[in-house]
Amino acid sequence: MTDTYTCVVTGASRGIGRGIAETLGDQGTNVGVNYRSSEADAYEVADAIEDAGGSATPLQADVAEDTAVEAMCDAVHDAFGPVDVLVNNAGITVDRTFENMTRANWERVIDVNLGGVYNCTQAFYDDLREAKHGRLINISSVVGQEGNYGQANYAATKSGLFGFTRTLALELASSGTTANCVAPGFVKTDMLCDVPDDVLEKILQRIPLDRFAEVDDVAGIVGFLAGKESAYMTGQILGVNGGMEW
Repeated sequence: MTDTYTCVVTGASRGIGRGIAETLGDQGTNVGVNYRSSEADAYEVADAIEDAGGSATPLQADVAEDTAVEAMCDAVHDAFGPVDVLVNNAGITVDRTFENMTRANWERVIDVNLGGVYNCTQAFYDDLREAKHGRLINISSVVGQEGNYGQANYAATKSGLFGFTRTLALELASSGTTANCVAPGFVKTDMLCDVPDDVLEKILQRIPLDRFAEVDDVAGIVGFLAGKESAYMTGQILGVNGGMEW
C-alpha cells in the first residue's frame, strides 16, 4: 500500500486474527488489535507490528457488547483517526449435538459470531462508507458452507455471514467501499489442536491438497482484499479450503 490506511481486526490476539493483523501491519497500515481477554497476547501482536516498522494499538472489547465496541471505536479514532478497513474475525465455538444444545449454548455463539459482526460494522459503518479505500472483510468458515457435526450454532452464524456480506456489498457499492467474505477451511490453530487425531485424519482425507491450512494462507487472502488490487471485487465468498467441495 502506498497510502497509510487504518485497519481494525477483531479477535486479533492469536490464531488467524493475529496473522491477519501482522500481515496488514507489514503492508504499512495502522492496525487496531482487538482482543477480549488475552491482553498480553494482544500487546505482543502490537509490539511485533511496531518492531516490523508498522503502527498498532491494542483495543480491548467484547464484540458482543455494543457499548464496549463503541468505546473501541472511540479509542481507535483517538489513535489513528477514521477506519478504512474492518476485518470481522472474532468468533467462538460452543460445540454440542443439536439434541444436547441449550438455548444458552445457541445464543452465546450467535451473540459473538453474528451480534459481534453487527456491533462492529455498525460502529465503523460511517467510516467505511466515507473512506476513499473502504473495505469490509468478514471471516466465515467452510463449516458455514457444508455444516459440521456438533456445530449447528457455529455453522448457522458462519453461513449467516454470506448473506450479510452480500447485502452490505450492495448497500455500500455506491460509495465505492467493498464487502467480501473469506471462508477458511481447517487451519492450524489452537482450535484444531483440540480435535482428536482420528477425526483429523478423516478431515484430511477430504482435502485435495492433503494438508491443513497455515494461518498465512488465510492472512494473505485478507491482505489482498484489504489492498488496492481488490477494488473491483465485492460481494464475494473466497473459499480458502484446500479444494474441499461444498
